[in-house]
Amino acid sequence: MPPLPPPLSVSSLPDPPLFDLAAVQAGDEGTFQALFDALYGPLLRYAQSYLDEPAAAEDLVQEAFVRLWDRRASLPADVTLSAYLYKTVRNLALNVRRDRATRERLLEDPAAQEGAATPAAVPQPDAEVEGEDLGGRLTGYLADLPPRQREAIQLSRFEGLTHHEVAVAMGCSPRTVNNHLVAALSTLRRRLSEAGSLVAAVAWWLT
Repeated sequence: MPPLPPPLSVSSLPDPPLFDLAAVQAGDEGTFQALFDALYGPLLRYAQSYLDEPAAAEDLVQEAFVRLWDRRASLPADVTLSAYLYKTVRNLALNVRRDRATRERLLEDPAAQEGAATPAAVPQPDAEVEGEDLGGRLTGYLADLPPRQREAIQLSRFEGLTHHEVAVAMGCSPRTVNNHLVAALSTLRRRLSEAGSLVAAVAWWLT
């Protein structure tokens, strides 16, 4: 992993008029798109200063935008959108680095790895039924997505393609792929949450 960069001091910088907090809080997709277009590149470079895997950095920046959109209604009135995004990217990147360091330590120390191992839980009938129900819901929610969003999700999440590979497959730019993924993930999370499957939705995103 690259050396840990110093924190970026952006919290005191005001957002330009382009980043209208009230419009984002109200769910204005045009303003959110403008925010995405303006900050995706800088945020990606910032994420790459923490992570040495381009695909991981792309996913991390995408997750930051998804979190902003999902939590837009509860944002404080004095929040700076750019600072919020940079802080989210930094926190997510630190989590990734921490998890990787833990895995590397376990791999280097067989005794620690053995001590950390826990037996897999035996699935219970109710859990199996719930899992089947969630799978059915997810399949239905995926089918309800706009075709391009559904294609992006399937290629990225189920086929394991990088954003660049998805862009080539779909005949569009990587930025357009990210737009589709942000919108699709936000919709899927909302619908799973409304169905009472928030924990499962988060688990699905992290896998």
